[in-house]
Amino acid sequence: MNLHQLPQPRLGPYPEHPRHCIGNRPPHTPLRPTWACRACCQPWPCAEAQLLLRVEFEGRRSGLLIYLAGLLYEAMHDLCHLSPDDQVEPHELFDRFVSWA
Repeated sequence: MNLHQLPQPRLGPYPEHPRHCIGNRPPHTPLRPTWACRACCQPWPCAEAQLLLRVEFEGRRSGLLIYLAGLLYEAMHDLCHLSPDDQVEPHELFDRFVSWA
């Protein structure tokens, strides 16, 4: 599938965190609809994004969990439409997006 065939992401929660950037490097935010990190190309949230999110949401764990749950919902939608033949396991996405927080 080339970039012109990728499904258009829905207008769900906008992945704007973590906001920390160094110089001209892209932030460790997800690139939709693949949900890979813009900075390191690892599955988002990458280890660096997790660390930055913990710092950014320090003392507001509930807010972090709500933010991640909204992105989990959007990721499930995007990834299922991106590869309908590959089953996305909900528990794996939950572990990837929410349980670490």
